[in-house]
Amino acid sequence: MSAPSAIDHHARSGYSLPVAYWLAQASDAAYKDEATIEAQMGAWGFDQVRHHHTRFTPPFPLEDTQAFTAASDHMIVTAFRGTEPEQIRDWLSDANTPPWPGPGKTGYIHYGFGEALESVFPGLKETLAELRTNGQTVWFTGHSLGGALAMLAGARLYLEDPRLQADGVYTFGQPRTCDRTLAAAYNKGFKNRTYRFVNNNDIVPQLPPEPVYTHVDALRYIDSGGKVHESMGLLGGLTDRAKGMTADPFAPASAGVRDHSIKRYIAAIEENLS
Repeated sequence: MSAPSAIDHHARSGYSLPVAYWLAQASDAAYKDEATIEAQMGAWGFDQVRHHHTRFTPPFPLEDTQAFTAASDHMIVTAFRGTEPEQIRDWLSDANTPPWPGPGKTGYIHYGFGEALESVFPGLKETLAELRTNGQTVWFTGHSLGGALAMLAGARLYLEDPRLQADGVYTFGQPRTCDRTLAAAYNKGFKNRTYRFVNNNDIVPQLPPEPVYTHVDALRYIDSGGKVHESMGLLGGLTDRAKGMTADPFAPASAGVRDHSIKRYIAAIEENLS
């Protein structure tokens, strides 16, 4: 099964685990060098690839923002690169970080996410306009920080430039990204088109702290046994996370970092496909 055919088959049908699998692979590819990205996407049938890369200077908490956009005859995928759990945990936990006005002046978002996305967004819009010559579907994806940027890129196009609106957004290990006002607007605009995967004790989706920031819909929870659930009650989730922490009895605190790995997301989704 090739990636383009798998995604094309489900492109307009809402939630699809095969789509999630291939977009998780694209999120993983975003961590690679440009030559590797181009080779991988080319093997999948995406014959055009553009890279987005901006470096920052201190005191900005991130070193850079990286993403790529790949286009085939039927679809366009933009994948945002994430960051290491230790790094994202440090600056997401900073209580002094000010809010940033949300897309279309709707609600608020985390300052770091706003700066990171803004650094590449103008070029991203130009790329989408350039490559979308055949009415291709548009998809955003990313892991960790990349998931937050994917969600916000979708929100910006939806609220600011609907002609380039994304057909789907799939994220993996995404942190809390915005306030309840923007989350409500996003959930309305992306109903049946956005899915947020969380793997058991992954530490990053637990940051930044509530109540200032919240999550968007729709959750897809991967339990301690690797099964994907379309819903998980509070009590069941707490019980399962406790079970996941005992997977390594010698280092239970490491579960949050261990479960954040994009490789674990890919492996779990692949297992559910079979």
